[in-house]
Amino acid sequence: MVKPQTLKGFRDFLPKEARKRQYVLDTLKKVFESYGFEPLETPVLEYEEVLLGKYGDEGDKLMYRFTDNGDRKVAMRYDQTVPLARVVAQYQNDLPLPFKRYQIQNVWRAENTQKGRYREFLQVDVDTVGSSSPIADSEIIGLVIKSLEKLGFKTFKILANDRSVFEGLDKKAIVILDKLDKIGPDETKKQLIDAGFSENLLEEIKNKKPTQNYTEILEYLRIDNSKIIFESTLARGLDYYTGLIFEVQIEGYAGGSIGGGGRYDGLIGMFTNQQIPAVGFSFGFDRLIEVMENQDLFPKDLGGARILVTNTSNRSAQIANELRNRNIDVELYVDEKEVDKQLRYADKKGIPYILLFEGDNLVLKNMKTGKQKQFDNVEELIDELTTW
Repeated sequence: MVKPQTLKGFRDFLPKEARKRQYVLDTLKKVFESYGFEPLETPVLEYEEVLLGKYGDEGDKLMYRFTDNGDRKVAMRYDQTVPLARVVAQYQNDLPLPFKRYQIQNVWRAENTQKGRYREFLQVDVDTVGSSSPIADSEIIGLVIKSLEKLGFKTFKILANDRSVFEGLDKKAIVILDKLDKIGPDETKKQLIDAGFSENLLEEIKNKKPTQNYTEILEYLRIDNSKIIFESTLARGLDYYTGLIFEVQIEGYAGGSIGGGGRYDGLIGMFTNQQIPAVGFSFGFDRLIEVMENQDLFPKDLGGARILVTNTSNRSAQIANELRNRNIDVELYVDEKEVDKQLRYADKKGIPYILLFEGDNLVLKNMKTGKQKQFDNVEELIDELTTW
């Protein structure tokens, strides 16, 4: 017999966890839509040549690649930014610019699995393509702040920098600087020296001042920017950033940033004969969920059936449908089982109320308190429920 199990680094999400994820996604989508961003979906598989070389050597190593049944070299979606670049290049005559899109899909990376690292995970991206204006950069930052506030976060900070701070600096040095938070200043300095760089390089970078571009972006934000901190050592290792870079950190959370982004004006030009500017942000969705759980930010009621209509009357299905027709979420117990078993079912699923039948009367029972209330007909019950 086959052992029922998931692959290492891959997960199932049972209803309780899936509802939490759906709550976050619904909240984020509303914010994105309020800023005029539109949804985009792309295929799981891309031609290998589309993705290779876009994420640095490490990214190429972690990419899932294979030859398909048509003898084509393909790769699984590694992130959503490169597919976006391909879409904009492929449909450049159909898409109005600036193109403001959000994308919420799974990506795959052959990571060494450990806490917080998976081989399949959901990414939530939001990007503006086709505008080099600092207003576009500031809007992305504002959208991220609004999203976090809508999810209930109070204590967070945005570390921001301008990639031009590293202009003329060897890529190897940038890779080392990108590890500063993980390995600390002493080890960072040691690795820089071992790589042949000046022992003063880290201090020189730390002493850099905000660029004019960075200052303009904050001026356009026109909201309280006290949560935004200039961090000249912030590097964000991906090769394609060209201007603003930023990431979000939550106070008290040791798992690292919960998202990051910036401007990447050179990437989309890889697929066209023209330069198309772009700026965007990607939420670390699993970390976002983890922090919200740690800070108890999820509502107690995440949706689902509020009432279990017991299968104890020939009217059960009719009553359930009448309630649904009045926009009341109910579940009908479909098996013919004793009432006690139906009660245990409701309790296990966390359904707060059950509907029982006593002759012609309807009885609504609170599963938590045990209190019951009787109604002569379904209209009385509906009147009661619509006041909740």
